[in-house]
Amino acid sequence: MFRKENQENAYCEITPAILALKEQWEKKNYIDPRLYKQYNVKRGLRDEDGRGVLTGLTRVGEIQSYNVVTDENGEHIVPADGVLYYRGIDCREIVRGTADRGRFAFEEAAYLLLFGELPTAKQLEDFCDQLSSYRTLPTNFFRDIIMKTPPKDLMNTMQRAILALFCYDDKPNDISLDNVLRQSLQLTANMPVLAIYAYQAWRYSQGQSLFIHHPLPGLSTAENFLRMLREDHSYTELEARVLDVALVLHADNGGGNNSTFTNHVVTSSGTDTYSAIAASMASLKGPRHGGANSKVMDMMRDIKAHIIDWDDEPAVEHYLTRILDKEAFDRSGLIYGLGHAVYTRTDPRCEVFRDYVYQLATEKGYDAELRLYTNVEKIGKRLLMERRNKDTLSTNIDFFSGFVYEMLGLPGELYTPLFTVARISGWSAHRMEELSIGGKLIRPRYESVEQHRPYTPIEER
Repeated sequence: MFRKENQENAYCEITPAILALKEQWEKKNYIDPRLYKQYNVKRGLRDEDGRGVLTGLTRVGEIQSYNVVTDENGEHIVPADGVLYYRGIDCREIVRGTADRGRFAFEEAAYLLLFGELPTAKQLEDFCDQLSSYRTLPTNFFRDIIMKTPPKDLMNTMQRAILALFCYDDKPNDISLDNVLRQSLQLTANMPVLAIYAYQAWRYSQGQSLFIHHPLPGLSTAENFLRMLREDHSYTELEARVLDVALVLHADNGGGNNSTFTNHVVTSSGTDTYSAIAASMASLKGPRHGGANSKVMDMMRDIKAHIIDWDDEPAVEHYLTRILDKEAFDRSGLIYGLGHAVYTRTDPRCEVFRDYVYQLATEKGYDAELRLYTNVEKIGKRLLMERRNKDTLSTNIDFFSGFVYEMLGLPGELYTPLFTVARISGWSAHRMEELSIGGKLIRPRYESVEQHRPYTPIEER
């Protein structure tokens, strides 16, 4: 077996042979973009007007972001304020309903997503007790699974751990609903533990001290996350409350988001829970999906480095224009965090989060940074709307979530894993739904645009 000994060995080297093969690949793999229109291909599974292609039915989550108006000229999409429903209930009401009574909301939202109804006080207590009982990983799991391979990316470390848990399960391939529910609750309980332990292992690989805190029964997911992360176990009420709200707002975003759709596709094959969740995590890791807030943070660091006075709006506008003109930052021409694939006028998650951003900025002394974010949001949206000839544009929750995590003192390596901690509840609900009502392998059609040709004997090539 060819083993990699270090980062500089031949295992990672791009050799001339690889470059030559890449050139050969490029010769025969170009597809003219005009062919997609010719064959009426819905690229990204989206219609010409931006709506997603209908591929399934769900009762778990729903996004409303526009109204369809019909007149003498046909149907028109009219942008509207976004609403995110969990089992038909506005997610904003879940946040408000628990905050007004001093409760944490994530566990209640997870129960709602899984079972379709808001829990009674007794049901919620029993549910939290069930999650607490599952937060313990198998004996020596941290040492044997997480520590043995140097963690270079926390999401990959967590995926490997999820797949390893398959081996500790007596019924890993059993896809009966009772067994899948048991596995889903265990993974929901274990995900924050895996995220923190993967991070601690990464710190240790960087020459920092290793400390492992066990989760405490009776604490919420948000409280345990902060307690396990910090060496002194400390966190404030506001910190835990803000993190809890972040978990609620990321728990689901309808069945059509990339990682949830991945979950439906993989689940439809009849595979095991661990494989389905690992596949969803692979999707979420991508910078176009769960890694988006990290791109916002990279962009904001770049803006801070190039603008002396953060309150100087003309200077902010000048630099944002350079970003849009592909002259600055990563030269992609994108202002990350502004605009959303589905939400048109407002992202309801962002609107909920905004109040907590202001509260946290005041507590943590980030008022100057908050003003910069406000200026970038205001000016960036105006510039984008002018260039795209649009009357409205939403601010994505990713625009603020990384800033919130920074104020909470969370390391950037944990941003996407934290998304996973929240989204596992939605994935689990969608997986159980697919198993219960699906019954068909999801298999869309691809049109071949390659010419048919005869086989050529090797001596004639």
